[in-house]
Amino acid sequence: MNNDMKSNPSSQNDPLNYFRGFPPLAGVCSFYEAERVGYSVDEAVTYFKRFHWAMRRIWHILISRIASERVYELKMGYSYHAHLLAEQIADLRSRVGEMREPPLGLDVCPDATLDVFFDEILCASTTLETVTGLYAVALPTLCDDLRHHIQTTNPLVDAPSIRLLKHAADDLHGIITWGRQTIEAVAASSPNESLTAITSDFASYLAAAGGIAGRTKRKGEISRRRSACSFSYDLVPKRDERFSDPFNSAVNAEAMIHGDYPDRIKALMLLYKRLREVDVPEMMASILMQTPGKPWGYYRDMTRQLWDEARHAIMGQVGFRQLGLDWSKIPIRHAWAYELNTILTAQERHGVLYFIERGLMPKAGKQHEWEVAQRAENHLLATFQDFDWADEVLHARIGRNWYVKEFATPAEAIDFGDKAWTSIFTKRQDYAANGLTAHRNWWPDFYRHACDVLGLEFDPQIAAYEENDLETRADLKKMATSA
Repeated sequence: MNNDMKSNPSSQNDPLNYFRGFPPLAGVCSFYEAERVGYSVDEAVTYFKRFHWAMRRIWHILISRIASERVYELKMGYSYHAHLLAEQIADLRSRVGEMREPPLGLDVCPDATLDVFFDEILCASTTLETVTGLYAVALPTLCDDLRHHIQTTNPLVDAPSIRLLKHAADDLHGIITWGRQTIEAVAASSPNESLTAITSDFASYLAAAGGIAGRTKRKGEISRRRSACSFSYDLVPKRDERFSDPFNSAVNAEAMIHGDYPDRIKALMLLYKRLREVDVPEMMASILMQTPGKPWGYYRDMTRQLWDEARHAIMGQVGFRQLGLDWSKIPIRHAWAYELNTILTAQERHGVLYFIERGLMPKAGKQHEWEVAQRAENHLLATFQDFDWADEVLHARIGRNWYVKEFATPAEAIDFGDKAWTSIFTKRQDYAANGLTAHRNWWPDFYRHACDVLGLEFDPQIAAYEENDLETRADLKKMATSA
């Protein structure tokens, strides 16, 4: 009789294998589950390659939308989900490497029809199409396929795979839950689009591929519609209506943070500085999109940093909310990401990023910001700055591992980034001339708003602060004021 047909013996009937009441099989599974045949290694690896490819395509689509997406919440969600997927991809690549000798074939599309499905989402022309294709079709199907694999494979022989697949499925469940609410919000503001029709259309493309795993019978013939023309990446940062005057460079936060001002006032600038970091994922996404051919470790590490920077922006948002302050009164600029994305090469952008990250390590950098928050007795901000500091330690190491090694010496890498940053700085002078901003000094009005809400005594000298980002770089280096 086949082992799968045998009944599971009780501990009373099998004292040899159920010894003195101790749990058998290290608690991994029951004897009944351990006796099912499950998948062969070849079958498992075939499925893993399809899971891996689906995750890579979804990761790429998310990264492609971060800069050009207007809604802040979507930028943050895309950043987080791209990070989770980058980690899952790394785990799957490692697992396949444990099960098979190279070449592993992980960088080759396993199914051309499956690629058409993802191309259609990549080339979606509206936000509703994008979020529906990802969060209503691709990700739920992938999650179901992971859970099916967990339930079908032998849990004893394939225990390492089950562990990583369970973790991935849990991550995907959270992502999909966020996605459902997002689809509802986007659909509510898209009355001229049919959510039902969009979902059905994408589902038909996936059905033609036999699903993500390829387990089901292929249904129907498909032809490219959205992806009939090649995808064009939009790297120009965009913001929603809460982010007014995004080219405004009238206030230099760093000069106040390092100046002779009360710590409680400096703490407001720290929160602004954190929220302003939304421009870092907007810039880093463009590096990832325009730097092909790297080992996956590069994309995993850079996506982790991208998500960390998005998380820092969220910290600023939360900090302002806790104080009851309206952060939309501040022009949260995107000029830095705009300049780097539209003027510099991907390597130059990375150079600027590393130059800045490296400068945050001395005592005058992240330690100083944490000390300001401590002295201001803003305990939440102090926690934010503590972990922000820890993140930047990692980011500097990521820069050393992936950017600095491209140069003959660390000094050459640092100089390259410094020069790249300087080369675009004077472009800010053009924004006013082109009617993009008047560089209005927003600090006096926001300071008065903070005094009113927090019960602070208004100080005209503090309100008169006027150091700007047109003449002084974030590292407090003075810049020429004309090109």
